[in-house]
Order: sequence, then structure tokens, then C-alpha cells
Amino acid sequence: MADIVCFGEMLIDFVPDVSGVSLAESTGFLKAPGGAPANVACAITKLGGTSAFIGKFGDDEFGHMLVNILKKNGVNSEGVCFDKDARTALAFVTLRKDGEREFMFYRNPSADMLLKESELNMGLIKKAKIFHYGSISLITEPCRSAHIAAVKAAKEAGVLLSYDPNLRIPLWPSPEAAREGIKSIWNTADFIKVSDDEVEFITQGPSDEKNCLSLWYEGLKLLVVTDGDKGCRYFTKNFKGSVKGFAVNTVDTTGAGDAFVGSLLCSLAKDPSLYEDEGKLKETLTLANACGAICTTQKGAIPALPDIAAAQKLISGSK
Repeated sequence: MADIVCFGEMLIDFVPDVSGVSLAESTGFLKAPGGAPANVACAITKLGGTSAFIGKFGDDEFGHMLVNILKKNGVNSEGVCFDKDARTALAFVTLRKDGEREFMFYRNPSADMLLKESELNMGLIKKAKIFHYGSISLITEPCRSAHIAAVKAAKEAGVLLSYDPNLRIPLWPSPEAAREGIKSIWNTADFIKVSDDEVEFITQGPSDEKNCLSLWYEGLKLLVVTDGDKGCRYFTKNFKGSVKGFAVNTVDTTGAGDAFVGSLLCSLAKDPSLYEDEGKLKETLTLANACGAICTTQKGAIPALPDIAAAQKLISGSK
């Protein structure tokens, strides 16, 4: 069985073969597997952990291709199902010259949005150490109800809950709906990872310490705020601090946060109480920062995910 079960969307990202052009200007696209929860599942196996993915795909060539990618990456696919009447989701991702992204989604509705509670592999969820999810699966029914049922089953089974909102405003009916949806399940997670931009969006203010701490609630074990190439900040019940990032030649930031989360969850699955020891937590977050940095050095998320040796090499080279 898998130590970490990731729930949500997996799709095809079409990325322009030349950076810094608009979708209209691009003459060609590279096809890359994407979707934050699936990226995290692959990041975990690349680092030597065990993971499973739960989600729904179109019964089409893209859907079967994506599931084969999961299998090739050693991800347990027993929680996967197919829909013969809906297509696999697509996203066209524009890479600006600074490596940041803009998205155009094709989901109307895509198969991942149609996952039903009755299709959940509850056995996988209840036997996991950690259940990880985002917020995109909260946007529409029936997937929203399936998501809530999965979280409830995991919590009742004593599984630790990990939440990375992974904000994608264009997918929500409005920014207000996105804010409300993201916050609707906030107080159930044990571990939450947000970016500085997401803190600004959720709190409608700067991502300073005051606003970060406004996201804390009794029962949360660890809140991590990623600050891009600057590294990350951490908040626990007993201490708070920051860990520096790594300077690399950034080509594409797609999947960097997922590489970070995969590394963090791998460490937490091995030692669920590491957030109580500040020294251990800083080591863990240094490794996660290295994984996130390496992921930005080539195009696409899953192909760019590092193994433990690459991450350790970057850490030792920067000392």
C-alpha cells in the first residue's frame, strides 16, 4: 500500500516550445503531464517514497497516457477510474520570459470534475499515512462531494491531512468563490502549504507574518509559506522561522511547489512528528527547497522532478 495518497486532477499541459510568447504567437507546443496532486505523487516516488493517485480520466488516449505515466513513475493507480462520456482535461500554459506561467483551461466538464463518491477507493485512503489534496476538486459537483467524503474518511481513520490550495483563479466562477472554496476546508488539515501569492489572495493583504498567522488555527500542526526563490517560512505551535532558497537558472516554474510538497510529505511520512523539532524541520525544508529549485531548471513538471541525490548535491554545493 501507499504511504501517501494524492487526490485530485491530472491533465495535459501544452507548453509553448519557445518561452516568452503568447499562446496566439506560439507556433508549437510541448505536451507535458500536469496537475498538482499527480505531480506530488510522482515527486514522492522519485524521492524513494510510496504514493497512490485517486482521480478520474477520460477514456481517451490522453487519459490512458497519463495513467501510464503514473505507473511508469511507480505511483499506485488502483484509485484511478475512467469516464467514457467525458474528455481528459487540457491546459495551455504560456511561459513568460521570467519563467512564470499563465493558464488557459479546457474543462467543460472534464472527467476529473465528474468523480463520484461511489467511485472512491476508500481502502487506499484509510490505509495511508498521509492524504494530500488541493482545492481544484472543490469547484464543481460531483467531485466536491467526493473530495469532502474522502477527507472525512481519512480523518476518521487517523490519516494525517495535507492541503495545498494550488490557486487557479480562472477555473473558479469568481475570485470570491475561489477564496470561499479554499477556506471551506481549511480547518481540517494537519499540514498546509501555501505560496506567498496565495496568502495575499486569501487574506487580501500582504504576505507578512501577521497575515500568515491569521491563517493559523488550533489543531494545525504545520503551516509552510513558500516565497519562490527566496525559500520558505514555517509556523508551528511552538516556533516559527525561515529557510533560504537556492539560486538556479530558472527555465519553467511549473511543478516547483509540487516538488517541494512531495519532498516535505516524504519526510513527514517517515517521521510524522518532525514538525515538533525545529532542527529536523529546517533540514526537511532545506531539502524541499532544493527539490523545488531543481524542478524549475527544465520545462514540464514530472520530467523535471529531482531524485534525492540531485537535491543533496545542490544542498552540499551551496554550503
